[in-house]
Order: sequence, then C-alpha cells, then structure tokens
Amino acid sequence: MRIGELAEQGAVTTKTIRYYESIGLLAEPERTNSGYRDYPPEAVERLVFVRDAQASGLTLAEIASVLELKSAGERSCTHTTNLLERHLTEIDAQIERLTAARAGLAALTKRARALDPSDCTDPNRCQTIASNH
Repeated sequence: MRIGELAEQGAVTTKTIRYYESIGLLAEPERTNSGYRDYPPEAVERLVFVRDAQASGLTLAEIASVLELKSAGERSCTHTTNLLERHLTEIDAQIERLTAARAGLAALTKRARALDPSDCTDPNRCQTIASNH
C-alpha cells in the first residue's frame, strides 16, 4: 500500500509516517519501480500501535524500547508496565502540584474580591497580586 493509504488507515499524516521511518519506529518500506513507498499490510498494525502508545503517554523513545524488545523476540509486558507506572506516578505528582497551585489561586482570588479598588494607588504593583507587608 502507498503512504497515503497507510496514513488514512493509521489515522496519522504522511509526514508522521515519514518521521517514524526516519527514527526507526517504522521500517523503511520497499519502493515500487516508480519510486513510491510500498508498505506491507502489517505496517498498519505497527503504526496503530505507535499512535496508541503515544496517546497513552509513552514517549517515542519508550515506544522504540518496547518495539526493540518485541523485535528481539522478548516479552515486553513487564517493561511496558514499568513505563506506564512511571508515567502514572509523574501524573499524580503533577496533579498534586496543580491542586496546590489551584488552592493558592483560589485564596488569592478570595482575597482580591475583598479588596477595595480605591485603595490601589501604588504605581508599581497591583494590590490584587501583591499583599501589603
């Protein structure tokens, strides 16, 4: 199949396919006599795996590491689970940071609503953001 058909079946752009080829996530396909890329049917499955793995939060390097294990005939389940658990831990930490940031903004907003705008006379700061010390 040609690159456009592969892109359509994999729900990605042809530019994405060329990039994946350039970094080794997809094998360089055979070429037709006229120079067109000619992908085998299994290219769709690999492309969809790469797309779905990336959507799950894995980086392209991590996806490559999973595919390398598979290419070597090894099972990748433990490796993939470890990658996903690491991403889950990172997301949990990010949620904690965002929750703390939200609490700070909520407190600042509450404080800002209680301020009198006529008291805002400092030309170098906004009393909404900076508190009087």
